[in-house]
Amino acid sequence: MTDLVTIDKSGGIADVRLNRPEKYNALSPEMFKAIIEAGENLAEATDVRVVVLSGNGRGFCAGLDVASFQGMAGESSGRSGTETLLKRDGRPENHAQRPAYVWKRMPVPVIVALHGVAYGGGFQIALGADIRFAAPDAKISIMEIKWGLVPDMGITQTLRDLLPLDVAKELTFTGRILSGLDAQKLGLVTHVADDPLAAAIELAEEIAAKSPDAVRAGKKLYEDSWHADARTGLEMESSLQTGLIGSANQVEAIRANFENRVPQFSEERFSDP
Repeated sequence: MTDLVTIDKSGGIADVRLNRPEKYNALSPEMFKAIIEAGENLAEATDVRVVVLSGNGRGFCAGLDVASFQGMAGESSGRSGTETLLKRDGRPENHAQRPAYVWKRMPVPVIVALHGVAYGGGFQIALGADIRFAAPDAKISIMEIKWGLVPDMGITQTLRDLLPLDVAKELTFTGRILSGLDAQKLGLVTHVADDPLAAAIELAEEIAAKSPDAVRAGKKLYEDSWHADARTGLEMESSLQTGLIGSANQVEAIRANFENRVPQFSEERFSDP
């Protein structure tokens, strides 16, 4: 792990910060690697119930660091460096898509806080989260058209859950910059807050106080069934519920409610079906 992404854990919450503030957290090859490593490490962590993702400095993420990739193109290793981003290792997403897709596939909820700019690949990373907070004056754009490119960091698996196809196409064709308020009206962000990071942490604390088993199962239920057929979704509801009923944390949730006290959940989780 490098200092390009920092992680602080407290109370079941992982506070993850993109940490290249002098470059608006732009995505260099090293940033790609650091974000992927952070996400993959957290996916295996047993002490994390919620992830809050944000950016240090004046913006969340300015997108691709064009200068760094121009530099690669001028070197003999340029082609191999670009090819590295497109490599797959048996998973559906390639290396370039993983900084966004790793949050979508995270077993616990991911809340992102957007301020300043969230452009191109930066916004696609935000789309991988479950819930998005944005400052009213945040600047958000699917900006790849500016460089003659298409968005290619998992957007086909995230944007479809938020926007009608015609709106998604218009934003992709134009690269229009939206404010946080504009993005909320379209459904691209969940909440607008003057301090999006504080608001995201407040929500994370609320979620972290719930049964971690049920929260994980709830995310798995929607991620795996949202675009599936009826049988898959209905059977998954039954299967996940069966795993929860009578488990230690489910019993603790019942007892705490009847005894009018704060529940004390354990980190020992039931096995996914």
